[in-house]
Amino acid sequence: MSEQITLDEAIYNCRAMRKIKPETIPEEKLIRLIDAANQAPSGSNSQRARWVVVRDPEIKKKLSDQNRKHGEPYIAEDVKNPKNAKQKRLLEAVVWQMDHMHEIPALIVACFEYPEKVEGIHVYRQAGSVWPGIQNLLLTARALGLGAAPTTLSLRDQGAIRDILNLPDTFAALCLIPVGYPMGKFGPVTRKPVSDIMRFDTWD
Repeated sequence: MSEQITLDEAIYNCRAMRKIKPETIPEEKLIRLIDAANQAPSGSNSQRARWVVVRDPEIKKKLSDQNRKHGEPYIAEDVKNPKNAKQKRLLEAVVWQMDHMHEIPALIVACFEYPEKVEGIHVYRQAGSVWPGIQNLLLTARALGLGAAPTTLSLRDQGAIRDILNLPDTFAALCLIPVGYPMGKFGPVTRKPVSDIMRFDTWD
């Protein structure tokens, strides 16, 4: 798929793609994703976002195990009793990803490097600069014909993730983005109308 699409096409046709083909992604495309992420705004221009692109099958399996360990209990009740057909479809895709995450060609872990080791809620207090980079990555993936869907459930045990990825103690892993060629088709997402979510000046 060509990357020559407009920004509007990328934004308005960028579904979360959890079902990913095992087909290898050319390395230059993976580098392009991180290069795009690196162009995002950075608080105080600190440029402390760090990116680990995992392709090694053994490491992917370990990350997949973490995803199942923390994700399965989180969705268990909804899987048993989905609220509606739409939620059922979404959960089926989440479970598929859980079952096949180790087969997805690239698992990108977005990290933040602190001046010193942080734990608990402090992991998230300075790391806002990572998220614009993730959005850049997602839109670039869409332009390159790659599907992705960010998740944070895999990363609840920071110590385990540091061990798996050989991260320094000063690193925090904030988001995992499985990336690859999608099995489904890109298209628009269902969102509330702007009139429901926006007001000028005050909410009244």
